[in-house]
Amino acid sequence: MTIKPLGVPDEWDDNHILMFEEFCAFIRTPQRTVREWRRLRRGPRWWRFNGNGRLYTTVAELRRFLKAGE
Repeated sequence: MTIKPLGVPDEWDDNHILMFEEFCAFIRTPQRTVREWRRLRRGPRWWRFNGNGRLYTTVAELRRFLKAGE
């Protein structure tokens, strides 16, 4: 069995929005872990819709995050 590292498909636009839940599912990490990273200011940058809505990040941030972990 070969373990393949996560990679973002080339056709994904860097400006595409990923909701918090989508990000966690993509990197196969529990939401509580990602929330802790956010609290510790680790991982990607996060924004909120209208300053107080749902959390989201971008595909560019996902790529940056994955590259930093290499």
